Amino acid sequence: MEKHYLSVLVANHEGVLARISSLFCQRGFNIDSLTVSTTDNPEISRITIVTTGDEASFRQVRKQTEKLIETKALFPLNLRTSLLRELLLIKLRSNSEVRGKINDLARAYKAEIIDVSVGCIVLELTGEPEKVDDFLNNLDEFEIVEMCRTGVTAMERGEVTYLLGV
Repeated sequence: MEKHYLSVLVANHEGVLARISSLFCQRGFNIDSLTVSTTDNPEISRITIVTTGDEASFRQVRKQTEKLIETKALFPLNLRTSLLRELLLIKLRSNSEVRGKINDLARAYKAEIIDVSVGCIVLELTGEPEKVDDFLNNLDEFEIVEMCRTGVTAMERGEVTYLLGV
């Protein structure tokens, strides 16, 4: 099983996300990450889906997604030619003993300290999903109070010339 990244440009209508996620569910794909946002055209939304599965099933779900009337463009993302980013907000328990270690780790990963409160510190980290995972793997000695990840958002480098009717 391999990880697949898919970018879908869709008409910005209610129910589109439900229809697309339903197609993935029907094919037995778990959606590992899902982001949706409007584009520079408010009538078009970009959906970035990260999923894991075999290539044949992924090809089939892509074809079914492409056939939806709301789908304006669909393209699998090639990791060598795409830019992938994710945002992490994480709140760690802190006191004077660990605050310096947290600050050092934040500096090493270019994370921003966005809040320091009594007993807690909140960090913001933006980067490729692997960078976020690596950062999280280095937090063993700290207590995570709360965290949230945005999911992957992505686009291909350079001009995209194969958009369907957009």
